[in-house]
Amino acid sequence: MKQRDDLPMLAVKRPLLIAVLNLLIVIAGLAALFGVEIRELPNVDRPVVSVNATFPGAAPQTIDAEVTSVLEDAAARVTGVRRIRSSSEENSSRVRVEFSPGVDLDTAASDVREAVSRVTNDLPDRVEQVRVVKADEDARSILQLAVSSRRYDEAALTTIIDNDILPELLSAQGVASIGQFGARVQQMRVAIDPVRLNRFGLTVGDVATALQRAPYDVPAGSFRSDAQELLVRAQATAATPELVRDVTVRGTTRVGDVAEVFLAPADATSFVRLDGIPIIGLGVIRQAGSNTIEISNEVQAAVERVSKRFPDITIAVISDDADFIRVSVQEVLITLIFTVVVVIVTILLFFRSFKATLIPATTIRSR
Repeated sequence: MKQRDDLPMLAVKRPLLIAVLNLLIVIAGLAALFGVEIRELPNVDRPVVSVNATFPGAAPQTIDAEVTSVLEDAAARVTGVRRIRSSSEENSSRVRVEFSPGVDLDTAASDVREAVSRVTNDLPDRVEQVRVVKADEDARSILQLAVSSRRYDEAALTTIIDNDILPELLSAQGVASIGQFGARVQQMRVAIDPVRLNRFGLTVGDVATALQRAPYDVPAGSFRSDAQELLVRAQATAATPELVRDVTVRGTTRVGDVAEVFLAPADATSFVRLDGIPIIGLGVIRQAGSNTIEISNEVQAAVERVSKRFPDITIAVISDDADFIRVSVQEVLITLIFTVVVVIVTILLFFRSFKATLIPATTIRSR
């Protein structure tokens, strides 16, 4: 009689070998279980880098000619660019750079940032806040927060958000950028009185020219000797309404003689309310390839830290994509457990023996 030489016979002859193989399978399964990425959809994120620039007071045509075109040309020189899409709006420019699949996003963002830095001097002097982020600025936010306070007004709340809350949230792993809705920064306003302006024989252009020449806090050079070097700054700042009123327009005429100067919130471009209460909305945009659940956990932990620092400020999570993913994973686990129980009960009904059911039940649980 010919002896069988198949896997069951090998298991009988070499039980230690089979035990080691099964142990390796279990270890590989555990590694896959803890290393698998939990996402709502498969990882099909395209490597996208966005470049944003702010040009206060500029029309869309001016921004397109002097800012957007310069940034587009700089981004087009980066290796691996597949498509560039840009938009020029009043006060702002946005350039969306999409790279070919397989391009490392960190390397692409670094190359774009370097290319933009080389053309910064070619942009108009009043262009500010040129930002390069590893995300599509048109992407939908995965987490939305509502910030409100009964103690602080909108301008003060905006300042706290910019200086304290946003840095804390941006430190979360995987966060690309955070959009603000309903924010109103503090601005210096100069309200010119036409009657008083005409009385002094001045024009609006004269006041504007005087304000442009106002003494701001600027570097004034340095003094160097063999022993030391001293940096000199002009300390005559015009950063308060009182100092702006004292700016000379012509002769002895000052800005305060023809205009009212005061600090006030910027003109609102959007209003956001939650349950009838004015709020400032924050939208968290994730980086391509990042984990939504991890971002949600870290952002909520950051929110708790900020809430302890500012007890007079309420930060509420009004939308979180991670909740749907968590519920979906929980439903999958419940379905899996229910399926295993049904299979074991079915085997038990057919075999009518707990001992005979134990082996296949153990095999199902191990897999």
